[in-house]
Amino acid sequence: MKKKQVKFLKQLLETPSPTGFEEPAAALVRERLAPVADEIATDTMGSVQASLEGAVEGAPSLMLAAHMDEIGLMVTYISDDGFLSVSMLGGVDAAILPGMRVDVHTASGVLRGIVGRKPIHLIEPDERKNVTPISSLVIDLGLPAKRVKKLVRVGDPITFGVGFERFGKNMAVSKCFDDKVGVFIVCRVMEKLAEAGRAPGTFIAVATTQEEIGTRGAMTSAHAVNPDVALAFDVTHATDYPGIEKTKYGKIVCGAGPVIARGPNINPVVFDRLVAAAKAEGIPYQLEAEPSVTGTDARAIQVTRSGIPTGLISVPLRYMHTPTEVVCLDDVEATIRLITRFALDLTPEVSFVPGMGAAQDQDAKAHGDTEDCA
Repeated sequence: MKKKQVKFLKQLLETPSPTGFEEPAAALVRERLAPVADEIATDTMGSVQASLEGAVEGAPSLMLAAHMDEIGLMVTYISDDGFLSVSMLGGVDAAILPGMRVDVHTASGVLRGIVGRKPIHLIEPDERKNVTPISSLVIDLGLPAKRVKKLVRVGDPITFGVGFERFGKNMAVSKCFDDKVGVFIVCRVMEKLAEAGRAPGTFIAVATTQEEIGTRGAMTSAHAVNPDVALAFDVTHATDYPGIEKTKYGKIVCGAGPVIARGPNINPVVFDRLVAAAKAEGIPYQLEAEPSVTGTDARAIQVTRSGIPTGLISVPLRYMHTPTEVVCLDDVEATIRLITRFALDLTPEVSFVPGMGAAQDQDAKAHGDTEDCA
């Protein structure tokens, strides 16, 4: 990955956007896509929708969605001593919080805080075995109580106080790769399509809000955009490190390529065309079984209006919903190539009605067999 692209990815990851407070990330997306998009809109949920008009009349429009919200905490109480009590914004694991540095986002600026807990010397032996619940943790701002109460309000959001770093062999670690890496991919695909002279159909890049508490931004964005076909991008659990049961969760490996989901939440024609695009580009890919609804924006998009044919692409992610989420940057670049090819292959005769599209069958044959992954 080129340095200027890594710089943008790092900027996205380190721009705070806890669920319900995504405005800084939204501003960054608008700034990035302004030179490329024909039109950019932001809805009342805060989701950003940028469109690039298609080059071929009648070609299907494609929406690519990724959520820009990250998990975090929210201030629920300020004690007389100036310590903050908090609750979760999204799925936060209480076990990882003690001793962590965090950023408290106030109207007057960011305050560094520490998640405090009694030291091990003062914890009874039996108590040491238990995870301290979030309701029993406090955040120490290192300020006098009077100052804290002047600066902090109940409802202020809090994010993990860590950033992006490269390590190992083309690996990267950061908070909120879930799903800022998706927002990065959405932006890069639009830029790639513009460089290629546009896709046949209109392409709509969407950075959604509030996915972590129920795919809310995807619901409103899909209803407003009403595309002919949609792809949701998110991260998925890598199972390539000790302690993960592959017989239960499948085999998903960092560095082995993008992950294409398959199941009831996924339109089978979209799935087949994603696999065909991967083969056409020589991109290694992985398959993931999703036997029910997915925990992604795909579940909301699929059932919007009269139904939108939807696919789901992910990159493998280790240690999800921690401050040290890990991805392989090779997977990120391969995913950009895959989605770009998928968009360029959407010609007017494509049908997404399962079992009803002769044109799609011919297209699949032209791209070769789609049963085996590379």
